[in-house]
Amino acid sequence: MSDGISDDVEDVVGVLTERIEARFDMGMDQLKAAVGAAPTANPDATDVVKWHGLLVQAQSVLDSAEDDLLAALETQPSEVDDPTMGLADRVNAAVTVRDGRAMVVRWLLDPDAPGKQGLAAERLARLRPRTGPAVQTSAPQRPPGTPASASAWRAARPVR
Repeated sequence: MSDGISDDVEDVVGVLTERIEARFDMGMDQLKAAVGAAPTANPDATDVVKWHGLLVQAQSVLDSAEDDLLAALETQPSEVDDPTMGLADRVNAAVTVRDGRAMVVRWLLDPDAPGKQGLAAERLARLRPRTGPAVQTSAPQRPPGTPASASAWRAARPVR
């Protein structure tokens, strides 16, 4: 990997946490508190905190899966049984999830990442959550003397 995280690094979460803290010039606890207090103030910080939480969660699942696999392997004779192979598959899946979330965090931290400039960045900005209603929430005003539509009249009729 060209961004300084090698495949041998065991503490992916720690490395990315340090990068987040350096980028926002505050500790993770402070950043989480700031995002919690004003989630729309800095959308980049909000996204990073969200994905960092997902990364921490994925790492926890991976640690648990690895512990379960190691415990099963300690009781195995020379051949590995199907339940133990299932645990190995669980570890592989957990690694994939953790690595995918780590990639998202790295992408969020890189201002020059593909898709963050030009047309792709404009499209991405449109996907951000809206702060107000997306559609009109009140009935439009009718000019005086304009009759209500037939469907509105039927909806207002008493049911027999």
